[in-house]
Amino acid sequence: MTRRFDGAASAGRPVRVGLDVGGSKTEALALDAEGRVVARHRCGSVRGPAGVVETVRDAVAVLCGPSSALRAESVGIGIPGQVEAPSGRVRHAVNLELRDLDLGRILEQELGAPVTIENDVKVAAVGACRLRGRAAESLAYLNLGTGVAAGVVVDGVLQRGVGGVAGEIGHLSVDPRGAACPCGQRGCIETVAGGGAVARRWGGIGDLPVLEMFDAADRGDERALRLRGELAGGVAAAVRLLVLTLDVPAVLLGGGLANLGDRLRAVVVDELRGAAEASDFLGSLRVDERLEMLPPGSGAPALGAAHVGAEVGTVRTAPV
Repeated sequence: MTRRFDGAASAGRPVRVGLDVGGSKTEALALDAEGRVVARHRCGSVRGPAGVVETVRDAVAVLCGPSSALRAESVGIGIPGQVEAPSGRVRHAVNLELRDLDLGRILEQELGAPVTIENDVKVAAVGACRLRGRAAESLAYLNLGTGVAAGVVVDGVLQRGVGGVAGEIGHLSVDPRGAACPCGQRGCIETVAGGGAVARRWGGIGDLPVLEMFDAADRGDERALRLRGELAGGVAAAVRLLVLTLDVPAVLLGGGLANLGDRLRAVVVDELRGAAEASDFLGSLRVDERLEMLPPGSGAPALGAAHVGAEVGTVRTAPV
């Protein structure tokens, strides 16, 4: 670690800072008392314990440093991995090369402000509620990135579960004879709907293999059509699972694969409608009408992190 940045001691208007610290990039923003975004900053992420601390400290310094008119009164951070709340200890974050690190305590010492750390998908669900202007609503946010996971908010309460793993539906096995999953099971939703698994199975040569696969499917390539169908089926299964277990009025798709936009939504909706046509029960639920896309570049994880961080000490969490 290098010098300590005392954001709380800086003069200026108090703001709530939120950061989305990913494996390659970090997005930070500051909210005023009315919840308006008054500053943003994006930078690369440095991995490892010292690197993550440096990334967060430097990003907060850009927003709330000595020369800024802003002062960090709270800091919320979303990271990909297993986080122990409310302590802020990171048990496992592979993409950031963190393991069993008391990151919350370390960053509070570095920043001189209260710090709350939460899983990035969970804070994205909170951010999605705020973007919709309904902080107390119920919804599920389905993140389709390298893996698959969900964040759930019920009546404004973020659902964590007793061990913080609520929403890890990517590791629900839907085909015991399916492909092996890194979690040790077979046929998990993630093996057909996770971006990493789809890219490996497609084996494309481009920088965006899933997009390449969609393009090939549009041209009628049989293997691409099969993989796209399996992806759509996996996402549809995850959406139905969230609706059937929680009866949320909306399931928002986000993450890297959601950048496909309507191309992804269309094939998932087709799967949902096909299942509904074969089942009066599913048809009555109108699952396809509950599916929405999180707008690209919405900043939901950083926004949610700022709101969760502002509630430090009074975060309303509930077991499922």
